[in-house]
Amino acid sequence: MQQTTLINADIIMLNLENVDKTKVLTVMANRLIDKGYVKESYLPAVLNREEEYPTGLPTNGVGVAIPHADTKHVLKPGIAVATLKDPVKFNVMGNPEQEIDVKLLFMLAIKEPEVQVNILKKLVSIFQAKELLIKLISINCEKELVDILNSLLNKDDED
Repeated sequence: MQQTTLINADIIMLNLENVDKTKVLTVMANRLIDKGYVKESYLPAVLNREEEYPTGLPTNGVGVAIPHADTKHVLKPGIAVATLKDPVKFNVMGNPEQEIDVKLLFMLAIKEPEVQVNILKKLVSIFQAKELLIKLISINCEKELVDILNSLLNKDDED
């Protein structure tokens, strides 16, 4: 399988402070826009989608969210990653009335729906490893986070 590098240091944001849900989504989307990954239309699309279809996941140890928008807003594939100094409330995917505290976000900018499904499967397996999630939010070096995540995302599929 071809190695892909979806996570790059230029779209990693570590230990963001003083943010709420809207602000962290805006900061992340703007970074993707500034770095040429997505169109200007991506930010409003992410905010609207998060309202309709929340992306918070009640994972073990560290709350995670995977905000994204339709592929038509994407110019080139990438995944922005943010860790938060303090947790932010996100509504839970599949149960929007429930809220969870999120400290780790993966903002997907994927062009092909089939690739997005594969990436989501790999992310879910990452999210099931409590110790790994705790390690990821403690990393203070963009390159270290990039190396770990790209290595995990490039592991060969079992099928």
